[in-house]
Amino acid sequence: MSAERPLLAGVELGGTKCICVLGTGPDDIREQRRIPTAAPDVTLSDIVAVLDSWQARHGEIAALGIASFGPLDLQLQSARYGHVTSSVKPGWQDVDVVGRLAARRRVPLGFSTDVNGAALAEGRWGAARGLRDYAYVTVGTGIGVGVVAHGQLVLGCNHSELGHIRVVRLAGDTWGGVCPYHGDCAEGLASGPAIAARAGVAAGEVAADSPVWDFAAHALGQLLHTMVFATAPQRILIGGGVMEGHPELLPKVRRRLLASINGFIDVERLTGGMARYVVAPGLGPLAGPLGALALAADAHAEGHAGAADARPSRCS
Repeated sequence: MSAERPLLAGVELGGTKCICVLGTGPDDIREQRRIPTAAPDVTLSDIVAVLDSWQARHGEIAALGIASFGPLDLQLQSARYGHVTSSVKPGWQDVDVVGRLAARRRVPLGFSTDVNGAALAEGRWGAARGLRDYAYVTVGTGIGVGVVAHGQLVLGCNHSELGHIRVVRLAGDTWGGVCPYHGDCAEGLASGPAIAARAGVAAGEVAADSPVWDFAAHALGQLLHTMVFATAPQRILIGGGVMEGHPELLPKVRRRLLASINGFIDVERLTGGMARYVVAPGLGPLAGPLGALALAADAHAEGHAGAADARPSRCS
């Protein structure tokens, strides 16, 4: 393996499934494995076993990237760095993801949220190439946003959680939402579980002409409204299982966003048109797994000189 193309391993740890991937990028994926997300001990042990088997067959893994559901502790100086913190997923609160997955591999490690990883992958290989200011939104089991500004992920005291912003409700809508923390935040109104709870059937079974989609599109339009006015991204990519399963939702979200902006800024002129501004991810469903590889690639570039005794070389 040449120095320019180190063998990387990535783990996308999702709310319902985990995707492990081995390779160097989207044009060179050697192996990929899907693992159901169950109890932490079971899930993390299964992931470690996959990584062990890959290293035995393919040789040394140069860096590992972990892109996980959250919330996460990303502060390197924190005693709880690498932990899931206040997750709503049963059993996962305060789980040391980094400690479990990196203990047997003294290689550079990239660790961040799943949406931050996907944002990096889209900037490196996908629909945000050439842009320095953009955002990646995922709509699935939850709603998450990875924001890139001036070519860097936006991180402050920790990662952002834009999926939990309060939104202006659609007139006449009094439904309480499903978020156990905030009720009718964006995630509580437009995630897959929210759509299913409102419709009374699984989100994948909701008819395309159901009025439920209008409520979801409105909440997502409000989320994007906040992003436009807060960071003015050059492009917004919106993916995840709900969007992939219901492509008719994307134009609804565009229309809701445009209506909410209400002419205050000429977003059509500034962005080249709404159809080019709010778009599906260029990497499709691979954005998440490739996000983990992007985290590994960045960690390798930053930390490979000291890889013999490397701990996490970055928090994003």
